[in-house]
Amino acid sequence: MRLHKAALIALMLLTCAPAVMAQSKPKLTLDEFFNSVSFPAVEVSPDGNSVVIATERADWDQQIFRTDLWLYHDDSKGGSVGNLIQLTQSGHDSDPKWSPDGRWIAFLSERKASAEKGSDSDSDADSKDEPASQIYLISPTGGEAFPVTQGEEDVHSFSWSQDSQTIYFSTRQPWTKAQKDAYKNDWKDVVQYRTAERGDTIFALDLPVALAHHAAAPTKAAKKEGEPEEQPDLTPGTRAIATSPLRVDGLVTSPDGHKLAFVSNAINQRQEKYEDVEIYVVDLQSPTTQPRPITHNQAEEIHARWANDSRHIFFSVEVGDVSGPYRDLQPHLYWVDTEKPDTESGAVEHDQIEQWSKDFIGPIEHYAVIGNVGADAFVRPASEASAARTNASGATILTSARVGTEVQMYSVGKPAESLHRISTWPGTYAAISVAGHSPRVAFVYSSLGKPDEVYLADSADKLDQARAITSFNKLFTERDLPQGKPYQWKADDGTTVEGMLIYPPGKFEAKHLPMLTFIHGGPADADGNHFEADWYQWAGLAATNGWLVFEPNYRGSTGYGDKFLMQIVPQLVSRPGKDILSGVDALVKDGIADPDRLTIGGYSYGGYMTNWLITQTTRFKAAVTGAGAVEHIGNWGNDDTTMDDAYFLGGRPWEAAQRYHDEAAIFQMDKVRTPTHMVAGADDIRVAVLEDYLLEHALYSLGIPNKLLVFPGEGHSLAKNPWHGKIKVREELKWLQKYGGVPASN
Repeated sequence: MRLHKAALIALMLLTCAPAVMAQSKPKLTLDEFFNSVSFPAVEVSPDGNSVVIATERADWDQQIFRTDLWLYHDDSKGGSVGNLIQLTQSGHDSDPKWSPDGRWIAFLSERKASAEKGSDSDSDADSKDEPASQIYLISPTGGEAFPVTQGEEDVHSFSWSQDSQTIYFSTRQPWTKAQKDAYKNDWKDVVQYRTAERGDTIFALDLPVALAHHAAAPTKAAKKEGEPEEQPDLTPGTRAIATSPLRVDGLVTSPDGHKLAFVSNAINQRQEKYEDVEIYVVDLQSPTTQPRPITHNQAEEIHARWANDSRHIFFSVEVGDVSGPYRDLQPHLYWVDTEKPDTESGAVEHDQIEQWSKDFIGPIEHYAVIGNVGADAFVRPASEASAARTNASGATILTSARVGTEVQMYSVGKPAESLHRISTWPGTYAAISVAGHSPRVAFVYSSLGKPDEVYLADSADKLDQARAITSFNKLFTERDLPQGKPYQWKADDGTTVEGMLIYPPGKFEAKHLPMLTFIHGGPADADGNHFEADWYQWAGLAATNGWLVFEPNYRGSTGYGDKFLMQIVPQLVSRPGKDILSGVDALVKDGIADPDRLTIGGYSYGGYMTNWLITQTTRFKAAVTGAGAVEHIGNWGNDDTTMDDAYFLGGRPWEAAQRYHDEAAIFQMDKVRTPTHMVAGADDIRVAVLEDYLLEHALYSLGIPNKLLVFPGEGHSLAKNPWHGKIKVREELKWLQKYGGVPASN
C-alpha cells in the first residue's frame, strides 16, 4: 500500500512538472518589456563568414534610442558557434553595407565629429544643432571607425562600386557660405514653405583619396579674412556626377558597375504626390547625363534592387498601383526592364512592368536577390516540379511573405512561377540577407513565444537548421510569456475575417476573460504570429496584465488578397468597424470574452477605428487611442499622405463631401460614453496633433472621463525618446485597469 502510494505521488509530480516549471517563470515587467532589442539591418559579408548587425535599444540615461553595429564572425561552415563583438558604440550608427571585396563596412552615423582632421566648428548661424549624418568606414578585422564624408548636409543614401574603389552618395545640394549668408540676409527666420526646398546631388567618392586623406590627418587651413569662398565645403576626393530636383534615396549599383539606380522622394519627405516617387537610373559611363526616369506611374516604389543581368530592376510598392489609376494594393514584387523606355518620357510603360508570382494571395514583406553564380546551392526544394530555377536574367528571389497570420520564407526563379515555401518554423521571417559568394542566408525570426533574434543558415534549403547568432532578447525566454492562436468569425455580410487571440500567461484557451480589442494601424498591415515588444505593439504586455487581447485583421488588412484589402473603400471606418464588432460578438457568443469587461484601443489607423467605434457602441468600458483622426477634412489638409486619404474616401473633400461627413467620428460624438485615454506626438504630420485636441475638447465638453498626453518633439512614430513610449503604455494600462474591470492583482 505504501509503495503504491509513493508511486502514485511520483507519477503526479512527473505529470505536474511542466506546469510547475511554467509557473516558476516570473511574468514580464514593464521595465523588462521596454528593454527589448530590435534589428533594423542585417548584412551578410560577401564570403558568407561574417554578419554585420544593426541593433536598436532604449538608452534611458541619454533619453534616445541608440543604434549600434555588431559583427558576428564564423568560418566554421556550420560547426562551432562563432563570436559576436560590438563594432561601434556611438549610439548613432546605422545602415551598414559591406564593400564587395569584404575589406570595409561603410555605415551612416550622426555621431559628433571630433576635433581631429580639422573639423570646422565655426559659429555659422545656419549650422544645425544636431550633427549631419555622414559615411563612416570601419574594418571588420578591427580598428576605429572614421568618417570619409564631411559637411553640414545629411547623406541620404550611399552605395559601393563593384570594384570597391568608389562610394556613391547623395546629399541635398550643398551651398557655399556666401549662399547661406545671402539667404539669411534676405529671409531671416522666415520659413518659405516648399519654395526654399532644393534637390539632391549624387557624388562619387574616390576611396583611395579618402583613405590617404584620413591617414594624413591634415588640419583644415583657416580662411584668410576677405578671402571669398567659392565652393561648398566638400569631402576631398569627391566629384558630382548627377543632380535631381527631388530627394535621392535607395542608391544601388548595377552588378556590372555601369549604372546607378535610385528611388526619388519628395524633398520634404511628405508623401503628397505619387509623381515624386519613381525609379531613376544614372549611366556612370556617361557622367554628363542626368538621371533617366525608369518608371512613371501612380505608385510609390520602394526597395529597388538590380537583377544580375544589370538590366532589370526589382522593386515593391508601398502604396498605389503600377498598372493604372491610383489604388492601394498589397506590396507585391515587380521588375522593370530598363532598356525598354517609352520614346516620349524616357520612362517605361506600365505594361512593361511585370509582377512576380501573381497568384500569391499576400504581400511581399522582404526580399533578397541571388545572383546566377551557384544559385542552385541556395534552393533545393524536395519537389523538382516546384524547384525555383534561375532564369536567363540571373534572378532567384528569396522572400518573406504573409498569408494570414504567418510570414514565411519562399523562393522563386521566374516571374510566372508560384512562390515555393522553403521555411518550416511557424512564425515571422524578416530582414533577409544573402552573401555574394556563398549560399549562406541571414534573417530575423520570431514567434509569439520566441523573441526576435538574428539567425544564420548555411543555405536556403537548410533554414530549419539555422542557428541563432544573437541572444539580445534572451531575458524574454526566461519569462512566462503569453500564448496565442488565430481566430476566425463571420462578418455581418458573411465574409470570413481572421485575427489573433493573445491569452494571459497560464490561461491559454480559458473562457470568460476580460478582453482588449487591440486594432493595428495601416490599415494595410496585419497582426499574426510574431513577437511584439514596443510602444506600438504591446499586446504581450497587456496579456501579461490580465487581458485577453483580440487583434482583428479587418477588411483593409494584408495577407488575405487585394480584394479583401480594397473592400475598405470608400467606407474607410464603417466597413472595418462592422468586421471588428462582429468579431467581438462572436467571442462573447463563444464564451471566450466577458461581455461586462470589454475595452478597446489602437494607434494611428487603430486610433481612427477606436475613435469611430466608441461612437457606434457603449459596450466598451475603456478606450486608449493615439494619433487617430476624428474627421477627414482637416486631416486631409494636414496629413502628408493626402493621395491615399482621397482614395479611401472616394475623392478630395469637395468631391466627396457627404462621405467625409458620414465616415467621421466627430459628428457622432454625442453617442460616446466610454472613458477615453489619448496620446499624440507634438510634431506629428501623418495625423496632426490637432485631431487629438479636437477629440479631447469634444469629450471634455460632454463630460466623458478623458486624458490627453502630448509628447514633445515626437512625430507619428514615438522614435525620439524611449521614455515617451514607456510612459504611454504605462498610463494606458492604468486606464484600462481603472475603467475596464481588471483588478491590479490580475
